[in-house]
Amino acid sequence: MSVFAQYARDATPRRGDRGRAGVVLLSAAFVLVLLLGIVPTPYVIEQPGPVYDTLGTSEHEGTNRPLISIPSQETFPTTGELNLLTVSVLGSPETPPHWLDVATAWFDPSKAVVPVESVFPPDVSRKERDEENRVLMVNSQRDAIAAALLELGYEVPGVITVQGIVEGEPAEGIVEEGDRITSVNGTAVTDYGELQDLIAKNGSDRPVELGLTRDGSAMTLQVTPRQREDASVIGVLVTTDYTFPFDVSIQLDDVGGPSAGMMFALGIIDKLEPGELTGGENIAGTGTIDAQGVVGPIGGIRQKLYGAERAGADYFLAPARNCDEVVGHVPDGLDVFAVSTLDDSLAVLKAVADDTSLADLPRCAAE
Repeated sequence: MSVFAQYARDATPRRGDRGRAGVVLLSAAFVLVLLLGIVPTPYVIEQPGPVYDTLGTSEHEGTNRPLISIPSQETFPTTGELNLLTVSVLGSPETPPHWLDVATAWFDPSKAVVPVESVFPPDVSRKERDEENRVLMVNSQRDAIAAALLELGYEVPGVITVQGIVEGEPAEGIVEEGDRITSVNGTAVTDYGELQDLIAKNGSDRPVELGLTRDGSAMTLQVTPRQREDASVIGVLVTTDYTFPFDVSIQLDDVGGPSAGMMFALGIIDKLEPGELTGGENIAGTGTIDAQGVVGPIGGIRQKLYGAERAGADYFLAPARNCDEVVGHVPDGLDVFAVSTLDDSLAVLKAVADDTSLADLPRCAAE
């Protein structure tokens, strides 16, 4: 036997060696999977959250109550659904998801993997974030009531009142709780949407001039906004106090933020007007709204599209300013319309209810 043949034969792994190598590889794979399952990540996962029918009921303290109730006015029977969508977040700075969760979410079109700081900014405490979301939801409900009643021809005067000042923000030491903001850079404001838009328009490179009343006295103050992500902020928590002609109650627990405003407004109109706004169809949607009925963009539009599809919706009302995120992410069988105002939304619902052509209604399209 040649030396080469002897070397070749000795270099061939014996059966026992192959068995040991397999055990080592399997063990390594097991350890890798185990690590992926327990090692935290710098991400959180956004996914479709609960869906609520504004024409239906919601649970409150163990009992089901109408999500929208208008006790002193005649209301009319409704059919179909006007569903508002939510986004739930898997993970937090304290309990981030593991790599195995993240890897799975990357391949799920209904989920989004985002940096943890984009949902939980490090300079904002959990208490501050929860309070801000609570105030945003309260404001969205009041704005929705105002928009609906103005659409129906009622007069609805409004006043913006400061509820709190965020510690360390520009307004601290200048604006006080209880102040009533009446103007921004000389332009009168009557709701949160107008206030937010004018501060954004001012930017963070120069002071913004706030007209307000404090203890009955009118004054003008200057605050220089700071840039936080893609918004200019001064760090005040405000509510808009409208004078409504009658009480409208919205009951929805454990949901924060302003994105349900448009669907609240549609639900109120449907209850107060004879006929069926939905035509008996399952319609979902999302979008902020101000008292003038302007529909604004929201976060998590992709997750809300899939939430609507899972809730059985056939039609979806999407803010026109979210169209760039809608295109290419519409689940099969969901008909999506782009809306910029409350009137746009009502036009879609009328066409659906009347079973007329939907071809000419605005939709999101690729540029």
